[in-house]
Amino acid sequence: MARSSEIGAAELLRRLDAGQISAQEYAQEIVRSCRELAELNAVSFFDPDLLAEFARGADEKRSKGEGGRLCGLPLIVKDNINTTAYPTTGGTGALQNCTPETNAGVISRLLGEDAIIGAKSGMHELAFGITSNNAVTGAVRNPHDTSKIPGGSSGGTAAAVAAGMFPAGLGTDTGGSCRIPAALCGVVGFRPTHGRYAGDGIVPISHTRDTAGPLARCVEDISLLDGVLSGEEVKTAQVNPADMRLGVPAEVFFDNLEPEVEAGVQESLRALEKAGATLVDVSFADIWSHNEAFSFPVVFYEVMRDLPAYLQKHAPHVTLGSLVEQIGSPDVAGAIGSQLGEDAMPQEAYRAAMDVHRPAMRKIYEDVFRTSGLAAIVFPTTPLRARDIGLDETVELNGAQVPTFPTYIRNTDLGSNLGVPGISLPCRSVAGLPVGIEFDGMAGADAGLLSLARAAEAVLSQ
Repeated sequence: MARSSEIGAAELLRRLDAGQISAQEYAQEIVRSCRELAELNAVSFFDPDLLAEFARGADEKRSKGEGGRLCGLPLIVKDNINTTAYPTTGGTGALQNCTPETNAGVISRLLGEDAIIGAKSGMHELAFGITSNNAVTGAVRNPHDTSKIPGGSSGGTAAAVAAGMFPAGLGTDTGGSCRIPAALCGVVGFRPTHGRYAGDGIVPISHTRDTAGPLARCVEDISLLDGVLSGEEVKTAQVNPADMRLGVPAEVFFDNLEPEVEAGVQESLRALEKAGATLVDVSFADIWSHNEAFSFPVVFYEVMRDLPAYLQKHAPHVTLGSLVEQIGSPDVAGAIGSQLGEDAMPQEAYRAAMDVHRPAMRKIYEDVFRTSGLAAIVFPTTPLRARDIGLDETVELNGAQVPTFPTYIRNTDLGSNLGVPGISLPCRSVAGLPVGIEFDGMAGADAGLLSLARAAEAVLSQ
């Protein structure tokens, strides 16, 4: 039997359907992988006996012809998504013993199709960062080089999928938290159009920006999970690369790239162009001032309202004050602590973000797409590859020290603020640490973007 690292989600389901493997046999592979790769610290909660129980149930359902679309598929789920089978802690001290009474909406969707929630994954504390260097639960490590970060905040899910511990998993994305770790770990990470998936039962940052998102090793598996999570019966259409019209942004996205990122993305663009894709230079010059006026005002204003509401509903014994007191990661403590006093984000800035800047951003973005006839825009997911664990404040980029968080989210943040779908694919020909290339589409055009991504993946894997 092939090891778990060699089987993707859709392929596993095909083998289960054909009787070539049982859910219980596959579960044994996962137990071995989790034991052998424990140094990655990708898993926050895992119970081999519980996994075996779930796998037996899946095999019984299959034997009776009663299994759903994902019957027997084990997934790893980020530790800020409510699960009744395992605690949901957000990677923070005050919630370490909290097991919710109800599953998050996205978990109910997966369980409704008989998927198995196999484990919870490590993450950046409260999802407020991109390194997954968590002072409470320990640093998650990149499977390509364990001295490096996996990205975040969904670093545990990305590391577990990249290392072959699980075939696929679920993260969350507020400013890039599925796409950034996908890029740094060499897997596929998808942020859907905001509102496409259920948002209830997730430890929040911002209801305007938060969304769950799948991570996997191929686009086929992302599409499989998207169909279940969205409730849409969407068939991935065949896209001819010659029909791809891709916008290449002139500003910001390609600025000051690490040479290896520049080389990997440019080679990928040349491969797409050689396959027939049309690359169009486009400009979003006027969008960036609006993006800056939107991004942090919305996050800081909403977290101070959304987080207490979550605690009241799902962890009523924990107050916001007690939660803040037990934050262990200095970067997270500083970010949330800044909103407790006179420097808290004013309502006026929040209302301007929502009522003025976001509509302006969306109009600029949509006008560029329509004027240029674009299927998507394409750009490096991150300006740099994975850096050493512990560099939470600054990292080196082209000989200069730059701030860690804003540098890593620079290219992913805009899509989050617009609420549009984005998918990061690995640049396959890169040696050493992975490099990601991202495709962003129009709001609501998720199925088309996934079809395009599958065609691009085929080109880039040649």
